Amino acid sequence: MDIDSNDSGAVAEVHKEIGDINLAYMLLAQKLVKQDKAAAMFRLGIGPELAELLASMSLSQIVKLAASKLLLCSFRLDNKPMLTVAADDKSSGLQQAHMSILMAARHMRENTASLN
Repeated sequence: MDIDSNDSGAVAEVHKEIGDINLAYMLLAQKLVKQDKAAAMFRLGIGPELAELLASMSLSQIVKLAASKLLLCSFRLDNKPMLTVAADDKSSGLQQAHMSILMAARHMRENTASLN
């Protein structure tokens, strides 16, 4: 779908889809944080302050935030090793373990960089 065209119907549809994704993401993120804060912080790639904010948000706040025309989530498989693991034909258990190691290493690098 070409969102750069002058078709306002297509642009409106993309904005609606973004809002739907945002709402689903925010509700899932809040659920994860409320169930297990530490695991949610790792899975979502967020810090403790944002985790607390997510946990305390009301449904109306989440709905309002989700209405943004910008995606609130980001694509975390942004480098070749992660994409290679995700596309590999290994057993799902091995694939998940490998992906977890890559994501943990990335998380540690980001935390170390923010301390400097």
